[in-house]
Amino acid sequence: MKQQFITSATVLQWLDDDEAILIDVREPEERAIARIDRSHALPLSCFVPNAVPNHDGKKIIFHCASGIRCGLAAEKMIESGYSGTIYRLQGGIEDWYASGKPVTYD
Repeated sequence: MKQQFITSATVLQWLDDDEAILIDVREPEERAIARIDRSHALPLSCFVPNAVPNHDGKKIIFHCASGIRCGLAAEKMIESGYSGTIYRLQGGIEDWYASGKPVTYD
């Protein structure tokens, strides 16, 4: 099991190709400000590995604000026995937004 950082461009390509699921581990108040479309909310404060949506063999990508908290979620997945690679959005939603990728505002 390993963790690997990936770029915003890679995340968007994998989502467009339906190769991955994106899990947002930020808290609800952060997600209410802006979110990445097609992401699933699973806040770190209540994160449990068995709550990760069914991914049917797709890559699992975690993201947070800047790339730190998603590492904590990845560690919890590792501790639960997950044996695949967990991908982390490098720089989080901050990098996503800075690179011009689309965000949804509520």
